[in-house]
Amino acid sequence: MMTALSTQRILKIGEYQKIEKPGQPNLGEGTYGVVYKARDKTTDEIVALKRIRLEVEDEGIPSTALREISLLRELRHDNIVELKDCVQSEGKLYLVFEFLDRDLKKYMEATNGMLSTMLVKSYLFQLCRGLAFCHARGVMHR
Repeated sequence: MMTALSTQRILKIGEYQKIEKPGQPNLGEGTYGVVYKARDKTTDEIVALKRIRLEVEDEGIPSTALREISLLRELRHDNIVELKDCVQSEGKLYLVFEFLDRDLKKYMEATNGMLSTMLVKSYLFQLCRGLAFCHARGVMHR
């Protein structure tokens, strides 16, 4: 099932070094996996590694992961997080994303929701730009 990734370079996980803070081993967890902060040993760039567990079966990479990879490879826009690479290692698939130090939810929690009207308008504009870019390409965000 790796054919969907065949045009993309597959790196070894050893080319990335996880960065862990005491008491905070990862950046977050979601339905599809865990996200870690890491450093690209080649470029010294800080990245986010999203680990997707691969089930031990003959089917390979889950269709949801393949869909996400193919969409993110095509969606290049300032207001959409950039997928930089894919890494497969020991029954796990890692998606390598640009690192963002904080998401909107964490930012709002840190400011107790006290945002200026101008800042709210700016964030809403950026969200709408990214969403419009997706919609113009037939991609719906849920």
